[in-house]
Amino acid sequence: MDNAGYAALTRQSGLKREMQVVANNIANAATTGFKQEGLIFSEYIMRSRGGDSLSMASARVADTSYSQGELTKTGNAFDLAIEGDGFFMVQTPEGNRLTRAGMFTPDAQGNLVTADGYPVLDLGEAPVFVPTGDGPVSVAPDGTISANGQPIGQVGLFAPNDPQGLIREGSVLFRSDAGAEPVEDARVLQGFLEASNVDPISQLARMIEVQRAYEMGQSFMDAEDERIRTAMKTFIK
Repeated sequence: MDNAGYAALTRQSGLKREMQVVANNIANAATTGFKQEGLIFSEYIMRSRGGDSLSMASARVADTSYSQGELTKTGNAFDLAIEGDGFFMVQTPEGNRLTRAGMFTPDAQGNLVTADGYPVLDLGEAPVFVPTGDGPVSVAPDGTISANGQPIGQVGLFAPNDPQGLIREGSVLFRSDAGAEPVEDARVLQGFLEASNVDPISQLARMIEVQRAYEMGQSFMDAEDERIRTAMKTFIK
């Protein structure tokens, strides 16, 4: 394969990856706490043996938008949303993870857990306990949980030490290898959930653009293949 073929192939590979990302965004447009993802294309330049440089495209860097999603009122006492920057921290079998999905509920032991059963953590990174049968539960903007007017715990709000280093795991969980610290400039809203920040219209438009770009690249590769075949037949004769 010549240089033109390699360059086109790397471009096609990047477009395929972007199509997968866009499709995943659209599929999660209704997922609570989901954050839209994109790809950053970069250029890789390598000097060939003949002295000329070869430029190839690469689409390996994920770019996640952490903008605020729409806050939807549910009225459920254990549905929590964050207004401002910050994340909830939950305990998973693989370690602590950050999330904006606040659809919580007490389990049989009284621990506040996610829909997947992961315990929600307080500022000390310990599970939040919510005793049942102690009357109405209220959650203050700082995350303090009270039952019958008595504080019983506090949901922790955290900010990653390296926001650009967050690694997505699944649809709504993020891993912060650099750790996270408590954040104070965010508010917890009880009885609300944060919707996905995906813009379905723009994502559908982007999907069409990527598909057309991929088809154009495929046409180029087909034409280049035909040119090489024709040239070889000519030289053989």
